[in-house]
Formats: sequence, C-alpha cells, structure tokens
Amino acid sequence: MLGALRDSGFDVLARNHAEAILAHDFPDDLAALVAALQQFRIGLPELIGGGGGESGQTQRLRRALDDLGWCKHKFAVQTIVDGTEREAISHEVDHVRFAANGTLALEIEWNNKDPFFDRDLENFQRLHALSAISVGIVITRGSSMQDALLPRITVWMRAQGLGSEEDLDRLGLADRTRAQRDAVARQIARGVPFADAFARNFVASKFGRATTHWSKLADRVARGVGNPCPLLLIGLPARLLGDDVPAQPPAPDLFSGKA
Repeated sequence: MLGALRDSGFDVLARNHAEAILAHDFPDDLAALVAALQQFRIGLPELIGGGGGESGQTQRLRRALDDLGWCKHKFAVQTIVDGTEREAISHEVDHVRFAANGTLALEIEWNNKDPFFDRDLENFQRLHALSAISVGIVITRGSSMQDALLPRITVWMRAQGLGSEEDLDRLGLADRTRAQRDAVARQIARGVPFADAFARNFVASKFGRATTHWSKLADRVARGVGNPCPLLLIGLPARLLGDDVPAQPPAPDLFSGKA
C-alpha cells in the first residue's frame, strides 16, 4: 500500500519495521490513510491567502483523518510509588487511531519551525517505550513540493496580474510587516518584477529552510531521533498543488435521516 504513495510521488520512509507492522496489524487503517492522502489537494489561493500557516488545506486533511477515527488524544502517564504519585506527565497527539491490534499516532507538520519534529519524534519514542503506541507517523511537505513552491507561486502571482502593493488587497495579503515590504522594494529596485519579488519574499519567509519539510525530518531520523519507535514518514508531493481551491465535500443533511 505504501508503494501506491511512492508511485504517486510521495516521499515515504519507514524505520524500525514500521512498514511490516502496518501491513500485518493495521492493513485497513493504512489503506484508509493512503486513500485520504491520495485524494488530498492544496489550492495555491488558500496557500497564499492563508499566509503559509495552517489554513484551509491543513484543516481539510485534519477533518478527513478525524472522519476516519484518527482523533486528538492526550496520553496521561503517572508514576506511583507505594501508593504515592511521584510524577504525572501528558503527551498530546493530534491524531490517534485506536485499533484492534494496537494504537497509531500521527502528527501533521505542515509549516512549523523545524524543532517541532524533535518534539513529535521524542513523544513517539516515549509513548512506544510505554507500549502506548505501535507506530508513530509524521506527515510534512515533501521534497518535490518544497522545490516547487517558489516557481508555482511565482507563476500564479504573475497570472493574477500582481503589479504593486495595492494589488495585494484583493488577495487578502495587504497586512504585512514593514520588513517584508522593504524586502520586496529592494528587489524591485534591482529590476525584479513585483510579482516575482513578492513570491520570493513570501516563500522565503513562510516556507524557508528552517521550517518543517522533508529534508529536515529525514535528517533527524537519520541521526536516530525517535529510535527505537517504528516510524512512518510521509512527504506530500508537488502534484497535490493546484491553481484553484479544492471543492469542499457537501455537508451531511442532519435532517434527512441519511448519513
């Protein structure tokens, strides 16, 4: 099943026998996750209008996982000695799937600062050591998407006829810092067209090398962060990017008597 993701351009890395565990003990959950990821799309307008943070695209993926039973959960860990509680800590995971053969934990790191990878992997390590989870899963921007952001956003900006700061109002991007405006102005002074200058500044500030994306995640796992927890890492590919906002699935009619 992970082969289908690889064939579709996703970055996929399984460590510590995670692929065998998923295939043997969680085939239905893995199949549902793969199907949800293959259907997922990201529209450039929402990506840019949302400032690069967790906006429509990530919320759609979270809702899809919630619908599949991957819900937020806080693991509470207590240490009791001779009836006296010595320590109580908790580990919150955004998406947890409690299945018949064990528990899967999943985090989406769409666009955080890259140290969030350490937090996620170390949480998975601790929870696995306590036999609380079977596999830890991290989803982030893949290498092809990271490379495609600047050219795709530049082309999209040009197509919008972006020629000045005033044009940003209709894209919902007028509220920017003075430093961001000055950075664009410096490039324009060197002869760079406004749309190109804005796209360069936008991508550098919102999706830079210090944010969460595939190479940062793969580097940490290569250094052993998260070991020995079985880990599945998934990078979203460039082919998920589209020029339009994906259509929202119809809301269920609560009064029709149908699910």
